[in-house]
Order: sequence, then structure tokens, then C-alpha cells
Amino acid sequence: MTAMLGRLAFALVMFWMASGAASARGEPMAGKFDPARDAAADVARAVEEARSSHRRVIVDVGGEWCGWCHILDRFVAANADVKALIERSYVWVKVNYSKENRNEALLSRWPKVAGYPHLFVLDANGNLVHSQNTDALESGTSYDRTKTLEFLRRWAPDPRAQPSTAVLRAPDSSRADWRASAHATCSRTSGDASSTRVRSASRIAGSGAALPSPTAMLRSQRS
Repeated sequence: MTAMLGRLAFALVMFWMASGAASARGEPMAGKFDPARDAAADVARAVEEARSSHRRVIVDVGGEWCGWCHILDRFVAANADVKALIERSYVWVKVNYSKENRNEALLSRWPKVAGYPHLFVLDANGNLVHSQNTDALESGTSYDRTKTLEFLRRWAPDPRAQPSTAVLRAPDSSRADWRASAHATCSRTSGDASSTRVRSASRIAGSGAALPSPTAMLRSQRS
């Protein structure tokens, strides 16, 4: 009997840890509104994840006492396009607000909340981008799919603003050959005599002499 109780307790602890980890990773709608969690640390981790994945953060403020919070969870789970957009563009993190823990220090950073759930959109640096009252997204006894998608698309990060990961590098060949190739590329834009200039640049590079500038090469062809 004691061993059985021990295994049950261990299973409950593992479930609690897994739920907390999922919430900290910002998986859509994962976990519960937990008054025991360090909400500021959860948001900080979500911002870090958003920065590394070129997304934004949605801070979902609510509580287990909040019926509309659970409706929002079920709505997202039931709408694959809404869930996919959240996963692609946002890191979702839940922040508890209840009599056990109002998280006042954290929530004082942002505008006052009028109702729950309330969604704050943060950029990848943790700056507030938008404050969303979810009653504007409601429809009957649930949420409106079109309005919710419009909200998510409007405040998603612009993919055109993502930093480029491409790095311009010289090829592995000798620097002289690379410089000759660069001069040859520039010279190809100047007219019909491009092949002559390419061969000339290659001979100079092979001799070890200093290459003339593209401007000087163009002038020499016009003279």
C-alpha cells in the first residue's frame, strides 16, 4: 500500500512538472493558471524564446476561476487554423490573476485589465505592442473565429522585418582570385568588351600586382 501511494505521488509530481514546463515553453494554451508560478520569470523566458524564434509573445491573463478563460482554451484547440497561427507567430504564456496571487508587480507594467481573460502582445524585446480585451473577440457562448484570426494576423511579427541569417563570405580560393572575380563581375555591366576585361583582371591577379579599381578599368576601356 505504501509503495502504491509512493508511485501515485511520484506520478502526480511528474505531471505537475511537465505541465509547468509546457507552460514555460509557451506552447499554445498549455498548462493552467497557477498562482504558485513565478509569472515574471515565465514571461522573461517567453520573451527569450520569441526573440530566438522571431515571434512575439501573448501574455494570457486569467485564472482557473475564469469560465471564459477555459472557453478560449477550448476554442483554440478546436480551430486548427487559429492554433497554427499562434504556434507560428507567438509564444503563449499564462499569467495567473486570483485572490491567491494577483501578480500585481508584473501586471503593473501594462495597462489596467478590465476583464478576463486579457491578452497582452509583446514584441521580441518584451515591449508592449497591444492590449486586447477579449470581449471584443466573443461571439455568443464562444469566440469568433474571423475576429480572432484578424487579431492574431494584425499583431503577428512582419516576416520581412526578420534579421537575415545570410553571411557574405569570400570563397575558399585565394584572395587574389576572389578580388579578380569581383572586378570581373563589376566590369560585366559596362558593355561589349567584358571578356577582354575579365582576362585582363585575371592576368593581373596572377602576377601579384595590385588590381586597379573598377573605375580605372572602365576608363581604360573608353580611352
